[in-house]
Amino acid sequence: MQGKKAVIIGAGPAGLTAAYELNEHGVPCVVLEADKIVGGIARTVNYKGYLFDIGGHRFFTKWPEVNALWKKIMGDQFLERPRLSRIFYRNKFFYYPLRPVNALFGLGLAEAVRIVSSYAYSRFFPYQEEENLEQWVSNRFGKRLYTIFFKTYTEKVWGVPCTEIRAEWAAQRIKGLSLSTAVRNALFPQNKPKVKTLIDKFHYPERGPGQMWERLSDQLEAGGCPVKMERPVVKIRHNGAKVTEVVTRGAQGDETFSGTDFISSMPIRELVRTLDPPAPQSVRDAAERLRYRDFLIVSLVVDRKDVAPDNWIYVHEASVKVGRIQNFKNWSPHMVPDQSKTCLGMEYFVFENDDLWASADDKLVEMAKRELAQLGLARLEEIIDGTVVRMPKAYPMYDAGWTDQVEIIRRWLESTLPNLQLVGRNGMHKYNNQDHSMMTALYAARNILGEQHDLWAVNTDVDYHEEEQEKKPAEQRRPAYAEPPRVTPATVGSSVASTLKPK
Repeated sequence: MQGKKAVIIGAGPAGLTAAYELNEHGVPCVVLEADKIVGGIARTVNYKGYLFDIGGHRFFTKWPEVNALWKKIMGDQFLERPRLSRIFYRNKFFYYPLRPVNALFGLGLAEAVRIVSSYAYSRFFPYQEEENLEQWVSNRFGKRLYTIFFKTYTEKVWGVPCTEIRAEWAAQRIKGLSLSTAVRNALFPQNKPKVKTLIDKFHYPERGPGQMWERLSDQLEAGGCPVKMERPVVKIRHNGAKVTEVVTRGAQGDETFSGTDFISSMPIRELVRTLDPPAPQSVRDAAERLRYRDFLIVSLVVDRKDVAPDNWIYVHEASVKVGRIQNFKNWSPHMVPDQSKTCLGMEYFVFENDDLWASADDKLVEMAKRELAQLGLARLEEIIDGTVVRMPKAYPMYDAGWTDQVEIIRRWLESTLPNLQLVGRNGMHKYNNQDHSMMTALYAARNILGEQHDLWAVNTDVDYHEEEQEKKPAEQRRPAYAEPPRVTPATVGSSVASTLKPK
């Protein structure tokens, strides 16, 4: 590894994980973060001692090495927590994942019959092509259940009709789950559910996900890998064959960081905009077509010890704008400084600079208070404080043509700038979970160390599909985690071509 030096853009889970792996193997590296806090969307915000996430972040993975890393960082402050999430619809709560008896009594017998009939129809007459989310979900749950429990919430999240959201998003986020598997899991629970959507326990840092990344950032600093905050990247310079340096803009002016290898978790659109010299017009056009959904959270302090038993609640009521409500005290009691109070996160999915995003904070707090009272979860007089946090580019959008645009950019970068690797959710414009983002970063770091991994293969395997796992004899099953093809140098520094062998 003599002569290697890595520059990592972004101090979220992906960027910090890449730095950790390189630092463990003695490769000098520096992490550049545009914000003043680490963790990206997995950060934790502190408001008067009340801690809250930018959305809830469960720590659950089928990659043993990711789980081991989490536990190594957090030790006994890595709590195991029970999961309870419900859907609020027609002024009633419905458990999610589905519990048939709860759904039957909640919706009524007539509606239950319509749902079962609709599901049966979808089995005999499915959509022959699954191009959008409506078709994908309807084929697995029936059109009626899709309309009740998927359509309203999903359109709140994305701000576009479900027919404009590509089926790939549903396939990635609801892997292996259908009405039949949900019912089977409810009637015959397994000790270790294989479908990620069905888990009923997860791990969580004592003081929120940001505690994980703050602690890792401190460890990196202590180990000689600086994590430089408030350093937005303004230029990525290259010579047409490789990236040579990154320029950031900070309080003290521009600063240049050179290296032999570069890893980026910044949004692809912004990355392409910063290339110097510019990428070809076709690549720039592809980047500009990529879209993002933005996010804001209004955290409200309620003067009540208990509001609801849930970790989070999906709000399917069209009469309110809130899409999801986080109950942070139920994620960890350490998130609330006063146990006689509760902190609720009212989550709103927006486009940057739309009316909601541009609203003044005090107006957003008042709106969130009214909606919470309208939903019957608290009285107005009980809500004693609130604050607002905005997060741009929280979710890469899976709209029409997104795969083509990403492929154009990826193909040009890989052929022109091979020492630049893209990792993480926004870095790959891929709706990764936290553990998936970390695995792309681990593989990117290991590629710098001399291995060969396809980062884009992470989270594209069928290993989460419960039915396939159950049908195969134990000795024939693949591992519970999907690892891209891997080859490893026998010795560091020797000829890669002569020493590579499959794992």
